[in-house]
Amino acid sequence: MITKTEEEWRRQLTPLQYEVTRCKGTERAFTGEYNAHKGDGVYRCVCCDAPLFDSRHKFDSGTGWPSFYQPAAPESVGEHVDRSLFLTRTEVVCARCEAHLGHVFPDGPRPTGLRYCMNSVALRFAARAAGE
Repeated sequence: MITKTEEEWRRQLTPLQYEVTRCKGTERAFTGEYNAHKGDGVYRCVCCDAPLFDSRHKFDSGTGWPSFYQPAAPESVGEHVDRSLFLTRTEVVCARCEAHLGHVFPDGPRPTGLRYCMNSVALRFAARAAGE
C-alpha cells in the first residue's frame, strides 16, 4: 500500500487529478481524454502507476467515460460501498494507493456483465510494446 500526505499528493497531481482521485470527484462526461481512446496497451493509475485496465477489455458504453468489462487483474482494484448522492453504488479504487477511479455497474457486456466506468483523469495510458 502506498501512503502519502495530502500535500505530497497535491504536489504530484494536477488540481483535477487530485479532486477526482483523492477527494472522490468525477470529471464531466465526454471531457476525458480516454473516453474515445482506441490505443492498444494498459491504463495505469495516475497516482502510483499500478496497472489497472487492459485496452482489450475496453468498450464504448456511450456514457461519456472510459468503460471496461473487467480490471487487468482481480487484485488490481478494490471496491467500496458508496452511499453518496442518495444512491448506493460500488466505488472502484486502486488497490495499491486507494485512488478513487470511478464506479462499477452491473450493466456491462459479456463475458462479465460489468461496466467499470472510470475517470480518464485517474488513468495514464501506456502503449503495449510490440510482441507483448
